[in-house]
Parts: sequence; structure tokens; C-alpha cells
Amino acid sequence: MKRILRSPLLWTFVVSLVLLLAVGGWLLTDPATSRSEALKTGGIAGGAIVALYALWLNDRRRRVEERRQEVERQRQELELRRADQDRDRISDERFAKAVELLGHEADQVRVGALHALAGLARGREVYKQTVLDILCSYLRRPFEHPRYKDTAKRDGNAAPEAGSAEQDQELQVRQTAQRLIGELLPAADSEGNAYDLDLTGAVLEYFDLSERKVGKLLLRYAGLYSSTNLSGCVFRGPVYLTGAGTEKEKRIGFFRCSDAKFEQRAWFSGVRFSEDVEFRDTVFAGETSFKDSVFAKDAVFADAEFKGTLDLRRARFEGFGDLSFRKPPGTVSLYNTSVEPARDHELPAGWAVETLPDGRARLTVKD
Repeated sequence: MKRILRSPLLWTFVVSLVLLLAVGGWLLTDPATSRSEALKTGGIAGGAIVALYALWLNDRRRRVEERRQEVERQRQELELRRADQDRDRISDERFAKAVELLGHEADQVRVGALHALAGLARGREVYKQTVLDILCSYLRRPFEHPRYKDTAKRDGNAAPEAGSAEQDQELQVRQTAQRLIGELLPAADSEGNAYDLDLTGAVLEYFDLSERKVGKLLLRYAGLYSSTNLSGCVFRGPVYLTGAGTEKEKRIGFFRCSDAKFEQRAWFSGVRFSEDVEFRDTVFAGETSFKDSVFAKDAVFADAEFKGTLDLRRARFEGFGDLSFRKPPGTVSLYNTSVEPARDHELPAGWAVETLPDGRARLTVKD
């Protein structure tokens, strides 16, 4: 009974009926108003109350529906957040497990862990730099192999010297890590982020980053055996190869870096290139240094462009030097820059080879 008395619909009908009777009765007191007119006017007044109730009820339903939709939206957002948290948790667990397996004794398990990390980086962009850091740290681990003892690059198709089973297995794991680094880096002409690589002191063989975009690259005191291909790369950050190839067990083989672009500093000071070097059509936009570097064989800089300074102090060209730059540097340092006097070098306009009394030769710039 109390529930019925609280019903807005009941009171709407009661008020409507009372208003019908009140308006009709009041109009009937006027002799000029007919009974039908009084009833019609009273009905309109009562109907207005019902109409107002209908409008109120419709507005209430609208607000209830809006609240329901808001609750549904919040529920969906909560589910999405939970799904993201679950995905993050699963990704973190996969990441931790893969990193743990990198220390496994079996080489196939370590290879699988590397692929798991690479798959995680491909699926979650936020992991890419972290995964690249881990791959680089794996390659920075000390590594020795008999194939690296006597030469930086084998002649022809000569088979490399075999190592122990453990050394050969570890070599396969390391080459997998190198390949995955190249695959994870974005293409040179792509938009978006550029990722840093720290390979300080690493021992690498057939290292290939061609046509890739790199942020900061560190290869200080690294060994780059057989061949290294950086052709077509775009380096958004500074590049440092200081002292690479100078240690007994860390040499540099054939080094290709043609048609590349260094947007910031390119530091090759103190590097010993044991094999041919190519910087053909490469653009050096920032400071560039080959100070104290040694080019044991041919060094080709044909059509290279230097937009900043070039430091060649105490550099040694022991083979043929092609320095026919497309655009020579505005400022160049040539103090004791030696060349092989028996070779016919290609030089920029205004440069010359000066033969010294002891039979050596050095580069000079004519006044």
C-alpha cells in the first residue's frame, strides 16, 4: 500500500483529476460558459499535468540511459586497462625468462632466447631499445676464436680455422645476435625513432647494418672481422670508432661505408683499417676525425662530402688513397699526414704530395 502511495503515476492522475474538476467547476460558475466548454478546458488542464509527467519520465529515462552508458564506458576502460596490465605482465615475464636463458649452456637455447627477445621488441615498441641494449651487451662479452688469430679477412674462399665445439657454437649465437640487430633497426628512409647501439670492445664478423637508421653508434676498440657493411646507413647521433682494430686480437677487415650519412660527429681517430676501406659518396655533416688512423690498404673517399671540419693529423695511407672529394671540408688538418710515395693518389684541388728527405711522403695544402 505504501509503495502504491509513493507512485508518481498515481499522484499524477490524482492531480490531473483534481485540476479537471477544479477548472471545470470554476468555469461552470460563469453563465456564459457551456458545460462542454468547461469540460473541455478542464480536460486540457488535466492533460497538461499528464504531459508534464510524461516529459519528466522521458527525461528521467534519458538520464538513466546516460548513466548506464557512462558505467559501461568505465567498465570497458577498466577491462582495457586490465588487459594492458596483463599484457605488460606477460611481456615482462617473457622478457625476464629470455634474459635468464641467455646464460644457458646449450647454444640452441641461447639462440631461442635471442629470437624471443627480438619477437618481443617487434610486438612492443617500448621494448625495442632495451632489447637492442641486451643484444649489444651479449656481443660485448669477451670472445676468442682461432679464425681471428692471424688475419682480419681471409683470402678468397679459404675455409676459416675451426675452433672448439664451444667456440663454434658461441660463434653461431653471436652471428644470430648481429643479424637480429640489423633486422630490428628501422630502414634508413623511415620516419620515427632512431635507436642507439653500444658495441664497445665487441668482436664482430660480417657485421651488416646496410640501409638502416641508427642513433648513436659506439664501436670503440672493437674488432670487425672479414667485412663490415655500413653502406646506405643514416646515423642520427654521433659515431665513435676510436681505437677500433688496434688490439692484437681485434682487427678490422674490409670496411664498406658508401652512400652513408653522418648527421653528427664521426670519430674514427686511432683506427687501424687492415683491409680496403670505402667511404664513396658518403656525407659527413658534422666534425670528422681520422686522426692517428692507419689505412693499411686502399682507402676510397671518392665523391665524399664534408660539411664540417676534417682532421687527418698523423693519419697514414699505406696503400692507394682516393681523396677526390665531391665537396672538400672547409677546414682540414694535415699535420704529418703520410702517404705511400710510390702510389699515384687522387687528391682534391690544391692538395699535393710532398716527398721528405728520408723517402717518406706527406700531404700538404698549397697556399
